[in-house]
Amino acid sequence: MIVERAEHPTWTSNAYLVADGEGGHGVLVDSNGVEEPLLASVDAHGIAITHVLVTHGDMDHVARIDELGARFGVPVVRSYTAPIRSGSLEIRAIPTPGHALDHHALLVNETDCLTGDCLFKRTVGGTGNGGPDGYANQVDSIMNKLMSLPHETRIHPGHTLPSTIGEEWEQNPFIRIWRGVDPEGTERCRVRGQEATLILFGPDYDGTHKAWVRYPDGRDAIVGGSQIERG
Repeated sequence: MIVERAEHPTWTSNAYLVADGEGGHGVLVDSNGVEEPLLASVDAHGIAITHVLVTHGDMDHVARIDELGARFGVPVVRSYTAPIRSGSLEIRAIPTPGHALDHHALLVNETDCLTGDCLFKRTVGGTGNGGPDGYANQVDSIMNKLMSLPHETRIHPGHTLPSTIGEEWEQNPFIRIWRGVDPEGTERCRVRGQEATLILFGPDYDGTHKAWVRYPDGRDAIVGGSQIERG
């Protein structure tokens, strides 16, 4: 199987080419506006594109998604009711709301999972746009859906570098707390001026930080580290 990614130099969002092999069939997943290396690979490998797939509708993942569909004359798939087939690929969509209400992870041939902005290498997606149940849904999407996949499953996130389910089970600081391996933090902080408890100040995919906070009314959220005032 061929899995290639193109990363936007500023947004760090990934677009993907997934194909069953040389001269075979494949799909494009998400669009960040800098897919030219993937399109060159389509030509170089002689791949017939059958679908353009969307993990979620954030701008940095759908920059020219309809243009890609039109270029290849194939459907742009934003919602999923059955597995997608492309040559020998079977792609199963896993609903993973939390970061966004319309979010899906895409499991390819049960070995590779494109996780969008739900799960990244050593961090997780923010829940600010996930609706009132964004945090609870994000935990369910990660712990009950993605972490139930075999540990050898390769993950291909919506930003920066790949990983595996097993690596994230052992090394992702958010997942370690959800597993009960590491304790929650108790530091007081402010989130855009609002009092909160800082449960975790962890890494983010771009070298900055991601924070898990709890508000006085019991609500939890995952937010960008730049929103946190400490001390």
